[in-house]
Amino acid sequence: MNVKHIQILVDAENDLYEGQAFYNKQGEHVGNYFWDSLLSDIESLAIFAGIHKQEFGFYRMLSRRFPYAIYYDVCGDVASVVAVLPMRRNPVWIKAQMDTKS
Repeated sequence: MNVKHIQILVDAENDLYEGQAFYNKQGEHVGNYFWDSLLSDIESLAIFAGIHKQEFGFYRMLSRRFPYAIYYDVCGDVASVVAVLPMRRNPVWIKAQMDTKS
């Protein structure tokens, strides 16, 4: 299913900023690489939206370069990114984050 529009909801944008801040502490330019990599993954939804496994009521795409999951929904020709969460966190924490999105 091809989508024509991808929107990143405010919560997901905040998740991206938090991830970037974390990786900025890891080394120079790592945060920018994280940001660019995750945006590239999100942009790939224009082609791949809807093919991923569903979890917590949303599609879940794993990032190619970082241990992050991108949770999104598809409505018509729009893919909406609702969360971008680190997979190294406690699964209970991840579920709690996603329970607030439903």
